[in-house]
Amino acid sequence: MSPSTPIGASPTVGINSARSALKFGAGQVVELWLDRRRRDQRVAELAGMARKAGVRLRQLDREVLDEAAAGANHQGVIAWVTGPAARPVQDLDALLAGLDHPPLLLILDGITDPHNLGACLRSADAAGADAVIAPKDKAAGLTPVVVKVASGAAESVPFIQVTNLARALEKLKTAGVWLVGTSDAAAAGLYDTDLRGPLGLVLGGEGSGLRRLTREHCDLLVSLPMRGRVESLNVSVAAGVCLYEALRQRGLAEA
Repeated sequence: MSPSTPIGASPTVGINSARSALKFGAGQVVELWLDRRRRDQRVAELAGMARKAGVRLRQLDREVLDEAAAGANHQGVIAWVTGPAARPVQDLDALLAGLDHPPLLLILDGITDPHNLGACLRSADAAGADAVIAPKDKAAGLTPVVVKVASGAAESVPFIQVTNLARALEKLKTAGVWLVGTSDAAAAGLYDTDLRGPLGLVLGGEGSGLRRLTREHCDLLVSLPMRGRVESLNVSVAAGVCLYEALRQRGLAEA
């Protein structure tokens, strides 16, 4: 018989994610589930961290973890954490329908660093973005680290996780949202682009940028001016620049 999942908690899967949860947000971790067949040092370290933090520890069959992780690669580890929860793609229609202004969305393609995601959420809140959209697979979720770095933005900005980002982008385009992606090689510049209408700003992951399929779903690619020797900005910094340029243009339109 499978154990019941902790009420009000969501799963954070994988060794590194669980370690971050226990290290930076142990007060939000209510249970740690481990594959009973794993006996290696990495899992032993997590178990020690859980005991030190007073977190309930459960040794379970791998099949139980497989079911709880819903297909994600859990590596034999699931930390159950309380706090803000990601919203499903089904909430997107209602969110867009309820706005009384052109939507401003931040779309993140594979941000894996929780500190970057937290910083992006914080910038999204500050600039008045209506939602942040990100894929579930190979990307950071709302871990305690993200919530901590976001400084309240994880609670205020809807964070929508989607199984298929390309399909979600098509959904937004059908709804009339103009998708503007960032690329170092783009001919168009951010400051020469009209960002006042229904807008989704699409930024890629650390180092690799936008994936090919994501790039192909964008209506336009823009570059940010780089005057120094570095080739690109940190994704959270780039997100802030893009969001605030959209905010600036919208403010000028209202003036």
